Amino acid sequence: MIGQKGYPPVHGGIEKHVAELATRLPGLGITVDIYSRPHYSQMNGSTDLDGVQVRRLPSIPTKHLDAISHTIVSTADVLFRQVDLVHYHALGPGMLAGIPRVLRGKPTVVTVHGLDWQRDKWGPVASRILKLGEAASVRAPSGTIVVSKALRAHYLAQHKEATTYIPNGIVPPVYRQPDLLRQAGVKGKYALFVGRLVPEKGCHLLLEAWRRLPTAVRQQYELVIAGDAGFTPRYVEELKASAPAGVHFLGYVHGPILDELFSNAELMVLPSTLEGLSITLLEGMSYQRCCLVSDIPPNVEAAGGHAVLFASGDAADLERKLVETLPDEALRSRLGAAGQIHAIEHYSWDRVAGMTADLYRELVGI
Repeated sequence: MIGQKGYPPVHGGIEKHVAELATRLPGLGITVDIYSRPHYSQMNGSTDLDGVQVRRLPSIPTKHLDAISHTIVSTADVLFRQVDLVHYHALGPGMLAGIPRVLRGKPTVVTVHGLDWQRDKWGPVASRILKLGEAASVRAPSGTIVVSKALRAHYLAQHKEATTYIPNGIVPPVYRQPDLLRQAGVKGKYALFVGRLVPEKGCHLLLEAWRRLPTAVRQQYELVIAGDAGFTPRYVEELKASAPAGVHFLGYVHGPILDELFSNAELMVLPSTLEGLSITLLEGMSYQRCCLVSDIPPNVEAAGGHAVLFASGDAADLERKLVETLPDEALRSRLGAAGQIHAIEHYSWDRVAGMTADLYRELVGI
């Protein structure tokens, strides 16, 4: 696996995706090596999972060079190792997927987790390069995976190429009482945002809508922001400076406190303007949380009609939907229950691993 930041998955949807595959692929007869960046994890070598190794190699940890520098080093390393297949994640790293295939005859796969060139953090030059990566993602590798039906339709329309649809998944929820949350200062009912604090995740839009809520609503509910900067420190500083009273910034969280957040939220809000297929949304639904999401196609697809939608990028509409949804316990309960059933029926990491293993075997020829 090349392209993810590393292992274990402290934060990031791609990192979660890779970790869930690594948990299951060895049971299907496939050993996994995960290339990791030094600033993400100190782990190197054996993990607590049989058949999984972490290879920690250097990168240049800047916004523009971190991913590509690590991919170059990792690709050079994998050329001289006895591996059967190389799996790249995301458009930027996937641009190098032709190298092992052409130089060493190793089959390669690229998983497209989203159209990264659309992300707000990239300038014009970086966006153009990543857009080239989109075209390369169906030309350089032996096979291309997309995580949503919306992405599959995009590739068919724009590139006349068929891709393999393998979505993200969920694990069974672990319900917890809010003990760690109380220690962190979250005392009452709350709405929840989970994600990297980058512009396309829309946290600024949520804060704008939250500031506009009637005082009576903000007195009843707190807002919890779980996430931190992705090479966007100035953006995070602006978010914190603009936040009204009753907003809690917890930074990156994982493990029991994340379970507590999902278990006890009154409402989960996903105001993103760009997604591949949001693992956070799937996780929120798996915990039977009512979700309020932007109406971009991947969110509509994942929700399956069991979430409250608002017009993407429209803070006024988000405010209206917050005012309507927060006090309506019956609506939240109904959508939460239906969403959980939908998520369990359609999104399974076991199924994802099986489909991925089948593609590997097809490309390797076994």
